[in-house]
Amino acid sequence: MSKTFVIGDIHGAVRALEQVLERVAPEKDDTLIFLGDYVDGWSESPQVIDFLIGLEKRRNCLFIQGNHDEFCYDWLRDGTRNDQWLYHGGQATIDAYKGLGEATRKRHMEFLGNLQNYHLDAGNRLFLHAGFTNLRGVEHEYFPEMFYWDRTLWEMALSFDVSLDKASYRYPSRLTHYKEIFIGHTPVTRIGETTPVSAANVWNVDTGAAFKGPLTVMDTVTKEFWQSDPVWKLYPGEEGRN
Repeated sequence: MSKTFVIGDIHGAVRALEQVLERVAPEKDDTLIFLGDYVDGWSESPQVIDFLIGLEKRRNCLFIQGNHDEFCYDWLRDGTRNDQWLYHGGQATIDAYKGLGEATRKRHMEFLGNLQNYHLDAGNRLFLHAGFTNLRGVEHEYFPEMFYWDRTLWEMALSFDVSLDKASYRYPSRLTHYKEIFIGHTPVTRIGETTPVSAANVWNVDTGAAFKGPLTVMDTVTKEFWQSDPVWKLYPGEEGRN
C-alpha cells in the first residue's frame, strides 16, 4: 500500500533534504507533501528548488507555500527586497542566486508561483504551512496569507485542554473540522523539541532545520519519522538562521 509522507521546512538545506530522503527511501507510488519554506537560511536555496523540480518528475509530490517562498517569489519577479525577509534568511538566498542565469530564475519563479496554499486529502487531513484563522475552516479564510503566516493555530493547539468534550461551547471550532492538521512554520525547537510534536489534532513537523535542528520526514499514518543530521553540521562555517 502506498504511503504519504510529510516534510518540514527545508530553508535552503538541500544536503539535509537529500540525506533524509535517502533514509526514508520512498517507493514510486508514495506521496511526498512538502510544507513550504524551501528557501532562506542555508546557502543552497536554488539547489533545493532544482532538486524539488526534478523530484516531481519521478515521484508524487505536493508543494505547499511558505512565507519565505512568497518573499523569494516577489524578489525573483520584480526585485522586491523586504527588510524582514533579508533579516530572516533572505540575504543568503539573494547571495545564492548570484551568477545564476535568467532561465534558472524564471524556472524557479514558475515553481514558487504554483505552490498551493493548502491540501485537504480524501481522509479529511489538512496540510498547510502555518495555520488559518477563520472559525469555519480554510474554505472560508478571508486572508489567504494566514495559510503561511498564522501562528495562532499552533499556539491554541499547544494550550488545548484535553479534558474538554467536543460538544462543549469551549471547544475550539478550528480543531473540529479536520481529522488531522499537519503544519510547519513555527519550529518545535522553540519549546525544546527536535522531533515532531502533536498537540490536539495538530502535528508540527518543523524541527528547526533553519537553526540547530534536523530536517524531518514523517509517515502521516504511522507517525514514524526520519531525520537528517543536525543541519548546521552539514553546512560547516555557515550560520543558517542562527
